Amino acid sequence: MMTARHLFTSLAMALIAITAMAQAPKADYRVIPLPDAINGIKGADFKLTERCIVNYPTGNRDMERNAMLLSQYVEELTGMHLSTRPTLNTKDRTGNISLLIDPKIDGDEAYSITVMPNGVEVSGKTPAGVFHGLQVLRKSLPAGEATTIGLPAAQIAGKPRFGYRGMHLDCSRHFFGVETVKRYIDIMALHGMNRLHWHLTDDQGWRVEIKKYPRLTEVGGWRNGTVLGHNSPVNDGIRYGGYYTQEQIRDIVRYAADRYITIIPEIDMPGHMLGALAAYPELGCTGGPYEVWGQWGVTDDILCVGKDQTLQFVKDVLDEVSQLFPGEHVHIGGDESPRVRWEQCPLCQQRIRQLGLQAKGKQSAEALLQGWFTTHVQHYLADKGKRIIGWDELLGCDVDTTATIMSWRGAEPGAKGAMTGHDVIMTPVGPLYFDYYQTSNTWNEPPAFGGCNTLKKVYDFEPVAADLPADKRHHILGAQANVWTEYITCEPQIQYQILPRMAALAEVQWIQPQNKDYQDFKSRLPHLVDIYKHYGWTYRAKSLVLEDEEKPES
Repeated sequence: MMTARHLFTSLAMALIAITAMAQAPKADYRVIPLPDAINGIKGADFKLTERCIVNYPTGNRDMERNAMLLSQYVEELTGMHLSTRPTLNTKDRTGNISLLIDPKIDGDEAYSITVMPNGVEVSGKTPAGVFHGLQVLRKSLPAGEATTIGLPAAQIAGKPRFGYRGMHLDCSRHFFGVETVKRYIDIMALHGMNRLHWHLTDDQGWRVEIKKYPRLTEVGGWRNGTVLGHNSPVNDGIRYGGYYTQEQIRDIVRYAADRYITIIPEIDMPGHMLGALAAYPELGCTGGPYEVWGQWGVTDDILCVGKDQTLQFVKDVLDEVSQLFPGEHVHIGGDESPRVRWEQCPLCQQRIRQLGLQAKGKQSAEALLQGWFTTHVQHYLADKGKRIIGWDELLGCDVDTTATIMSWRGAEPGAKGAMTGHDVIMTPVGPLYFDYYQTSNTWNEPPAFGGCNTLKKVYDFEPVAADLPADKRHHILGAQANVWTEYITCEPQIQYQILPRMAALAEVQWIQPQNKDYQDFKSRLPHLVDIYKHYGWTYRAKSLVLEDEEKPES
């Protein structure tokens, strides 16, 4: 028989439990990037607790991984551990979160989330769409220890505006380890991005292991010092370098693919090649000696394309790179390639004569020689089922329209490329170079390249020019922000440069322009920043409070 004391204790515990549920923190679906639709459904909140199970379709490995990632995300943010379970039984959905493939959803990366009092369904046409839905669910949760979280009953749906949603990371100027690159991928996944443009070679260091040419990393991966500041007369004299083994690269590529991010390697050519020339001086016009650069800028020393040996070197390198990176694209640079050595090189001039290249208009014979070299590489990669991406300088080299152009010297080259039939990725210096300052008041900012790309400038960017004809607009594949690391020496500084500007870029990449609202974005940003804080990421706090980061600060 229950005593009065036991009855009182039971009632008190029940009251505490009811009170706790009533005070349970709630999810907020107004995340970044904002879903296309958030429609409330009548009914009580779904109660997310540790008793919930994440269901996924039996036998689907991608969905199994999605379920495990959702469980990981929930535990990281709230401390609650959710079990995962394969199932074919729809009855198992009651009280749980179910991940579903729905072929009726429009768009491979689109998602649909249905929150009901008795369960949650996250659906996508593909596992990638489900993954993006998981990110919305993840970002809607309050960050902090909890035993119960209320998910308001609602129907949520979203579809990205652009298929290419990129971020770039330069690991040549300064080298960053495997765990840093993986965290960068994690940050991209949180923001709904799907392409990592990984800059691996340059004048300041060669960072990818090539088995056939071991000196590329043994010699080309190291410099004997680094200039201090913006090419001051002072060099620190400290040997600096590093590289990724092929095993490490495969690991990073798998890690990214598990999060539906494709890595695009950049092997810059024919310029920005001092790392290779220092290791194999016979590849240059003068024969050297060359040294891995410890300063910033553009050197006159580039690959000698008058030598068949150089062409074979490029093919050999691309053979190994193509095996490491299974994606469709390889970025071959093509920017900032002075041709003064070619003008003076007998072998390059002989190649020009053999090819019958003659200057026309503003294009010199040497510019056309770069076009020939680029097309040569382009065809070689095409035979491997690959396509090239190059910087917008390639538009001046008569390259084939199967080359995708990255428009970095403003938005105009992108529009020009689209008009001539090239696919284009918009990544103009203003406002998408995240190595630029975030304010004109730079006295209290970490060193940066220069310029000023504020949070609002990023948010207001429109990748598709208003006067671009309708039948050419499909050539604008998307947008990407670049992070060059001449003045970025550590992971916290990378994060400071990209956060929260990356959130603004995410809305450019996902939301239709008529639905963008900067003030609404700013009202949603603090919750995302709470997640940054929870993970211990560094971000620029002033961007949250200043409406115009270019105003003088008192």
